[in-house]
Amino acid sequence: MRFFRTTALALAALAATPVTAQHLTLYSGRGETLVAPIIEAFTAETGIDVRVRYGGTAELAILLQEEGDRSPADLFWAQDAAALGAVAGMFMPLPEATLEKVPAAYRDTEGRWIATSGRGRVLAYSTERMSEEEMPATLAELTDPRFRGRLALAPTNGSFLAHVAALRVVEGDEAALEWLRGIRANRPVMVSNNTAMIQAIGDGEADLGVTNNYYLVRFQTAAPDFPVNQRLFPTEGDIGNLLLVAGMGVLTTSDQSAEAVAFIDFLLSDEGQAFFGGDVGEFPVTGAEVPERLDEISLDEVVRMAPEVDLNTISDLEGTLALVREAGLL
Repeated sequence: MRFFRTTALALAALAATPVTAQHLTLYSGRGETLVAPIIEAFTAETGIDVRVRYGGTAELAILLQEEGDRSPADLFWAQDAAALGAVAGMFMPLPEATLEKVPAAYRDTEGRWIATSGRGRVLAYSTERMSEEEMPATLAELTDPRFRGRLALAPTNGSFLAHVAALRVVEGDEAALEWLRGIRANRPVMVSNNTAMIQAIGDGEADLGVTNNYYLVRFQTAAPDFPVNQRLFPTEGDIGNLLLVAGMGVLTTSDQSAEAVAFIDFLLSDEGQAFFGGDVGEFPVTGAEVPERLDEISLDEVVRMAPEVDLNTISDLEGTLALVREAGLL
Protein backbone atom coordinates (compact mmCIF):
# COMPACT_ATOMS: atom_id res chain seq x y z
CA MET A 1 0.00 0.00 0.00
CA ARG A 2 1.32 3.41 -0.92
CA PHE A 3 2.06 5.74 2.00
CA PHE A 4 0.21 9.05 1.86
CA ARG A 5 0.90 12.39 3.45
CA THR A 6 -1.61 15.23 3.57
CA THR A 7 -0.58 18.68 2.44
CA ALA A 8 0.71 21.11 5.05
CA LEU A 9 -2.45 23.19 4.59
CA ALA A 10 -4.73 20.23 5.25
CA LEU A 11 -2.75 19.23 8.34
CA ALA A 12 -2.79 22.79 9.67
CA ALA A 13 -6.55 23.00 9.21
CA LEU A 14 -7.04 19.69 11.00
CA ALA A 15 -4.70 20.68 13.82
CA ALA A 16 -6.66 23.89 14.31
CA THR A 17 -9.86 21.90 14.82
CA PRO A 18 -10.26 20.13 18.17
CA VAL A 19 -10.60 16.42 17.47
CA THR A 20 -13.06 15.08 20.01
CA ALA A 21 -14.37 12.11 18.03
CA GLN A 22 -12.82 8.68 18.39
CA HIS A 23 -14.19 7.58 15.05
CA LEU A 24 -16.19 8.49 11.97
CA THR A 25 -18.94 6.31 10.53
CA LEU A 26 -18.81 6.13 6.75
CA TYR A 27 -21.43 4.59 4.48
CA SER A 28 -19.49 3.66 1.36
CA GLY A 29 -20.98 2.70 -1.99
CA ARG A 30 -17.39 2.43 -3.17
CA GLY A 31 -15.93 -1.07 -2.93
CA GLU A 32 -13.63 -2.00 -0.07
CA THR A 33 -10.84 -3.20 -2.36
CA LEU A 34 -10.85 0.22 -4.06
CA VAL A 35 -10.92 2.63 -1.15
CA ALA A 36 -9.69 0.81 1.98
CA PRO A 37 -6.05 1.93 1.44
CA ILE A 38 -6.89 5.65 1.33
CA ILE A 39 -9.15 5.31 4.39
CA GLU A 40 -6.34 3.57 6.28
CA ALA A 41 -3.94 6.33 5.22
CA PHE A 42 -6.28 8.98 6.65
CA THR A 43 -6.43 7.13 9.97
CA ALA A 44 -2.63 6.79 10.03
CA GLU A 45 -2.21 10.54 9.47
CA THR A 46 -4.89 11.84 11.82
CA GLY A 47 -5.56 9.13 14.39
CA ILE A 48 -9.26 9.26 13.49
CA ASP A 49 -10.69 5.77 13.02
CA VAL A 50 -13.16 5.36 10.17
CA ARG A 51 -15.75 2.65 10.61
CA VAL A 52 -17.11 1.71 7.21
CA ARG A 53 -20.38 0.15 6.18
CA TYR A 54 -19.92 -1.04 2.60
CA GLY A 55 -22.83 -1.68 0.26
CA GLY A 56 -24.33 -0.82 -3.09
CA THR A 57 -24.60 2.92 -3.66
CA ALA A 58 -28.35 2.82 -4.39
CA GLU A 59 -28.92 0.46 -1.46
CA LEU A 60 -27.14 2.79 0.97
CA ALA A 61 -28.97 5.86 -0.34
CA ILE A 62 -32.27 4.10 0.33
CA LEU A 63 -31.03 3.05 3.77
CA LEU A 64 -30.14 6.65 4.64
CA GLN A 65 -33.62 7.76 3.63
CA GLU A 66 -35.16 5.05 5.80
CA GLU A 67 -32.95 5.88 8.80
CA GLY A 68 -33.50 9.62 8.54
CA ASP A 69 -32.38 11.48 11.67
CA ARG A 70 -31.58 8.15 13.34
CA SER A 71 -28.75 7.34 10.95
CA PRO A 72 -25.39 6.72 12.63
CA ALA A 73 -23.56 7.80 9.45
CA ASP A 74 -21.32 10.87 9.44
CA LEU A 75 -20.44 10.57 5.73
CA PHE A 76 -21.93 9.03 2.62
CA TRP A 77 -19.54 8.12 -0.20
CA ALA A 78 -21.43 7.33 -3.39
CA GLN A 79 -20.11 6.16 -6.71
CA ASP A 80 -22.44 8.45 -8.64
CA ALA A 81 -24.19 11.82 -8.50
CA ALA A 82 -27.66 10.28 -8.79
CA ALA A 83 -27.43 8.71 -5.33
CA LEU A 84 -25.90 11.88 -3.87
CA GLY A 85 -28.71 13.95 -5.31
CA ALA A 86 -31.29 11.57 -3.92
CA VAL A 87 -30.15 12.26 -0.34
CA ALA A 88 -28.74 15.79 -0.79
CA GLY A 89 -31.38 17.16 1.59
CA MET A 90 -29.73 15.17 4.39
CA PHE A 91 -26.31 16.79 3.87
CA MET A 92 -24.90 19.90 5.55
CA PRO A 93 -23.42 22.68 3.37
CA LEU A 94 -19.68 22.13 2.99
CA PRO A 95 -17.16 24.89 3.80
CA GLU A 96 -16.31 27.19 0.91
CA ALA A 97 -12.62 26.29 1.24
CA THR A 98 -13.49 22.65 0.53
CA LEU A 99 -15.88 23.42 -2.32
CA GLU A 100 -13.30 25.61 -4.05
CA LYS A 101 -10.98 22.62 -4.45
CA VAL A 102 -12.99 21.37 -7.47
CA PRO A 103 -14.67 23.08 -10.46
CA ALA A 104 -18.35 23.98 -10.04
CA ALA A 105 -19.35 21.20 -12.45
CA TYR A 106 -18.08 18.63 -9.95
CA ARG A 107 -20.15 19.66 -6.94
CA ASP A 108 -23.71 20.26 -5.82
CA THR A 109 -25.07 23.67 -6.79
CA GLU A 110 -26.00 24.23 -3.15
CA GLY A 111 -22.64 22.98 -1.85
CA ARG A 112 -23.98 19.89 -0.11
CA TRP A 113 -21.82 17.27 -1.83
CA ILE A 114 -18.55 17.29 -3.71
CA ALA A 115 -16.87 14.97 -6.20
CA THR A 116 -13.87 13.00 -5.01
CA SER A 117 -12.90 11.48 -8.39
CA GLY A 118 -14.15 11.29 -11.96
CA ARG A 119 -14.79 8.41 -14.31
CA GLY A 120 -15.84 8.09 -17.90
CA ARG A 121 -18.39 5.61 -19.16
CA VAL A 122 -16.71 3.51 -21.82
CA LEU A 123 -17.39 0.55 -24.07
CA ALA A 124 -15.36 -2.50 -23.02
CA TYR A 125 -15.04 -5.18 -25.68
CA SER A 126 -13.37 -8.46 -26.51
CA THR A 127 -10.24 -8.09 -28.60
CA GLU A 128 -10.81 -11.63 -29.86
CA ARG A 129 -14.48 -11.54 -30.88
CA MET A 130 -15.31 -7.91 -31.74
CA SER A 131 -14.23 -6.46 -35.08
CA GLU A 132 -13.93 -2.77 -35.87
CA GLU A 133 -16.87 -3.04 -38.26
CA GLU A 134 -19.12 -4.36 -35.49
CA MET A 135 -18.42 -1.56 -33.01
CA PRO A 136 -21.51 0.51 -32.12
CA ALA A 137 -21.29 4.23 -32.88
CA THR A 138 -23.77 5.20 -30.16
CA LEU A 139 -25.26 3.87 -26.94
CA ALA A 140 -28.62 3.54 -28.71
CA GLU A 141 -27.10 1.08 -31.16
CA LEU A 142 -26.63 -1.53 -28.43
CA THR A 143 -30.26 -2.55 -28.97
CA ASP A 144 -29.34 -3.77 -32.48
CA PRO A 145 -30.07 -7.50 -32.94
CA ARG A 146 -26.41 -8.18 -33.79
CA PHE A 147 -25.62 -7.79 -30.08
CA ARG A 148 -28.23 -10.31 -28.93
CA GLY A 149 -26.80 -12.43 -26.15
CA ARG A 150 -23.44 -10.64 -26.37
CA LEU A 151 -23.87 -7.58 -24.11
CA ALA A 152 -22.91 -7.88 -20.43
CA LEU A 153 -25.13 -5.79 -18.15
CA ALA A 154 -24.99 -4.95 -14.42
CA PRO A 155 -28.49 -3.51 -13.85
CA THR A 156 -28.10 -3.00 -10.09
CA ASN A 157 -24.82 -1.11 -10.42
CA GLY A 158 -24.95 2.51 -9.26
CA SER A 159 -23.14 3.86 -12.30
CA PHE A 160 -25.55 2.06 -14.63
CA LEU A 161 -28.50 3.58 -12.77
CA ALA A 162 -26.87 7.03 -12.94
CA HIS A 163 -26.35 6.50 -16.66
CA VAL A 164 -30.04 5.68 -17.12
CA ALA A 165 -30.97 8.70 -15.01
CA ALA A 166 -28.90 10.89 -17.34
CA LEU A 167 -30.54 9.25 -20.36
CA ARG A 168 -33.93 10.19 -18.89
CA VAL A 169 -32.83 13.81 -18.50
CA VAL A 170 -31.41 14.09 -22.02
CA GLU A 171 -33.96 12.09 -24.01
CA GLY A 172 -36.99 11.73 -21.74
CA ASP A 173 -38.57 8.81 -19.90
CA GLU A 174 -40.30 7.35 -22.96
CA ALA A 175 -37.07 7.13 -24.93
CA ALA A 176 -35.17 5.77 -21.93
CA LEU A 177 -37.79 3.06 -21.38
CA GLU A 178 -37.70 2.14 -25.06
CA TRP A 179 -33.91 1.76 -24.89
CA LEU A 180 -34.11 -0.35 -21.73
CA ARG A 181 -36.73 -2.60 -23.30
CA GLY A 182 -34.54 -2.94 -26.38
CA ILE A 183 -31.63 -4.03 -24.21
CA ARG A 184 -33.88 -6.53 -22.40
CA ALA A 185 -35.10 -7.94 -25.73
CA ASN A 186 -31.47 -8.50 -26.72
CA ARG A 187 -31.09 -11.00 -23.87
CA PRO A 188 -28.09 -9.45 -22.11
CA VAL A 189 -25.65 -11.48 -20.04
CA MET A 190 -26.54 -10.41 -16.49
CA VAL A 191 -23.62 -9.77 -14.12
CA SER A 192 -23.43 -8.49 -10.57
CA ASN A 193 -21.06 -5.56 -11.06
CA ASN A 194 -18.52 -3.95 -13.38
CA THR A 195 -15.66 -6.19 -12.31
CA ALA A 196 -17.76 -9.23 -13.18
CA MET A 197 -18.59 -7.57 -16.50
CA ILE A 198 -14.93 -7.27 -17.51
CA GLN A 199 -14.28 -10.82 -16.34
CA ALA A 200 -17.25 -12.13 -18.34
CA ILE A 201 -15.93 -10.47 -21.50
CA GLY A 202 -12.45 -11.84 -20.88
CA ASP A 203 -13.83 -15.34 -20.25
CA GLY A 204 -15.88 -15.34 -23.44
CA GLU A 205 -19.29 -15.23 -21.73
CA ALA A 206 -20.01 -11.83 -23.32
CA ASP A 207 -18.42 -9.71 -26.03
CA LEU A 208 -18.98 -6.13 -24.84
CA GLY A 209 -20.40 -3.97 -22.08
CA VAL A 210 -20.66 -0.37 -20.91
CA THR A 211 -18.64 0.23 -17.76
CA ASN A 212 -16.46 2.81 -16.01
CA ASN A 213 -13.01 3.45 -17.43
CA TYR A 214 -10.96 2.27 -14.45
CA TYR A 215 -12.10 -1.34 -14.12
CA LEU A 216 -10.16 -2.60 -17.12
CA VAL A 217 -7.03 -0.78 -15.94
CA ARG A 218 -6.84 -3.07 -12.91
CA PHE A 219 -7.17 -6.18 -15.06
CA GLN A 220 -4.45 -4.90 -17.41
CA THR A 221 -2.17 -4.17 -14.47
CA ALA A 222 -2.43 -7.78 -13.34
CA ALA A 223 -2.34 -9.27 -16.86
CA PRO A 224 -1.17 -6.96 -19.69
CA ASP A 225 -2.38 -9.48 -22.30
CA PHE A 226 -5.91 -9.69 -20.89
CA PRO A 227 -8.11 -9.99 -24.03
CA VAL A 228 -10.29 -6.94 -23.40
CA ASN A 229 -9.90 -3.34 -24.52
CA GLN A 230 -12.07 -0.24 -24.18
CA ARG A 231 -12.99 2.85 -26.13
CA LEU A 232 -15.37 5.77 -26.18
CA PHE A 233 -18.33 5.74 -28.52
CA PRO A 234 -17.04 7.54 -31.66
CA THR A 235 -20.01 9.93 -31.83
CA GLU A 236 -19.09 13.16 -30.05
CA GLY A 237 -21.67 14.19 -27.47
CA ASP A 238 -23.31 10.76 -27.39
CA ILE A 239 -24.92 9.89 -24.07
CA GLY A 240 -22.80 6.74 -24.02
CA ASN A 241 -19.76 8.90 -23.27
CA LEU A 242 -21.16 10.21 -20.00
CA LEU A 243 -18.71 11.71 -17.51
CA LEU A 244 -19.64 10.68 -13.97
CA VAL A 245 -18.17 11.39 -10.55
CA ALA A 246 -17.91 9.62 -7.24
CA GLY A 247 -18.62 12.01 -4.40
CA MET A 248 -19.30 12.54 -0.74
CA GLY A 249 -21.46 14.52 1.65
CA VAL A 250 -21.57 15.04 5.43
CA LEU A 251 -24.83 14.17 7.18
CA THR A 252 -26.50 17.05 9.05
CA THR A 253 -26.95 14.70 12.02
CA SER A 254 -23.20 14.10 12.37
CA ASP A 255 -21.59 15.05 15.67
CA GLN A 256 -18.17 14.95 14.01
CA SER A 257 -18.68 17.32 11.09
CA ALA A 258 -15.24 18.96 11.39
CA GLU A 259 -13.51 15.58 11.26
CA ALA A 260 -15.78 14.50 8.41
CA VAL A 261 -14.81 17.57 6.40
CA ALA A 262 -11.15 16.85 7.18
CA PHE A 263 -11.64 13.42 5.62
CA ILE A 264 -13.04 14.98 2.45
CA ASP A 265 -10.14 17.45 2.32
CA PHE A 266 -7.74 14.52 2.66
CA LEU A 267 -9.30 12.83 -0.38
CA LEU A 268 -8.99 16.08 -2.36
CA SER A 269 -5.33 16.62 -1.49
CA ASP A 270 -2.74 16.05 -4.23
CA GLU A 271 -1.77 12.77 -2.61
CA GLY A 272 -5.37 11.59 -2.36
CA GLN A 273 -6.06 12.51 -5.98
CA ALA A 274 -2.87 10.69 -7.04
CA PHE A 275 -4.25 7.59 -5.33
CA PHE A 276 -7.47 7.73 -7.33
CA GLY A 277 -5.66 8.55 -10.56
CA GLY A 278 -2.92 5.97 -10.09
CA ASP A 279 -3.95 3.07 -7.86
CA VAL A 280 -7.66 3.15 -8.75
CA GLY A 281 -7.38 4.37 -12.35
CA GLU A 282 -9.93 7.18 -12.12
CA PHE A 283 -9.57 10.85 -13.05
CA PRO A 284 -8.63 13.61 -10.59
CA VAL A 285 -11.21 16.34 -10.02
CA THR A 286 -8.82 18.94 -8.63
CA GLY A 287 -6.42 19.21 -11.56
CA ALA A 288 -3.74 17.20 -9.75
CA GLU A 289 -1.27 15.33 -11.95
CA VAL A 290 -1.49 11.54 -11.96
CA PRO A 291 0.90 8.80 -13.09
CA GLU A 292 0.90 7.60 -16.68
CA ARG A 293 -2.03 5.28 -17.34
CA LEU A 294 -2.03 1.89 -19.00
CA ASP A 295 -5.07 2.68 -21.13
CA GLU A 296 -5.15 5.44 -23.75
CA ILE A 297 -8.33 7.25 -22.66
CA SER A 298 -7.49 10.63 -21.15
CA LEU A 299 -9.70 12.95 -19.14
CA ASP A 300 -9.38 15.56 -21.91
CA GLU A 301 -10.73 13.06 -24.43
CA VAL A 302 -13.60 12.06 -22.15
CA VAL A 303 -14.55 15.70 -21.60
CA ARG A 304 -14.39 16.40 -25.34
CA MET A 305 -16.62 13.45 -26.25
CA ALA A 306 -19.02 13.67 -23.31
CA PRO A 307 -22.59 15.00 -23.60
CA GLU A 308 -23.52 18.16 -21.71
CA VAL A 309 -25.35 16.88 -18.65
CA ASP A 310 -25.64 18.80 -15.38
CA LEU A 311 -24.84 16.25 -12.68
CA ASN A 312 -27.33 17.97 -10.40
CA THR A 313 -30.18 16.96 -12.71
CA ILE A 314 -29.69 13.19 -12.45
CA SER A 315 -30.95 12.86 -8.88
CA ASP A 316 -34.16 10.86 -9.39
CA LEU A 317 -32.85 7.50 -8.24
CA GLU A 318 -36.26 6.17 -7.22
CA GLY A 319 -37.82 7.02 -10.59
CA THR A 320 -34.87 5.47 -12.41
CA LEU A 321 -35.15 2.24 -10.44
CA ALA A 322 -38.86 2.12 -11.25
CA LEU A 323 -38.15 2.54 -14.97
CA VAL A 324 -35.51 -0.21 -14.97
CA ARG A 325 -37.98 -2.50 -13.19
CA GLU A 326 -40.70 -1.65 -15.71
CA ALA A 327 -38.36 -2.68 -18.50
CA GLY A 328 -37.89 -6.07 -16.84
CA LEU A 329 -34.19 -5.65 -16.01
CA LEU A 330 -34.63 -5.84 -12.24
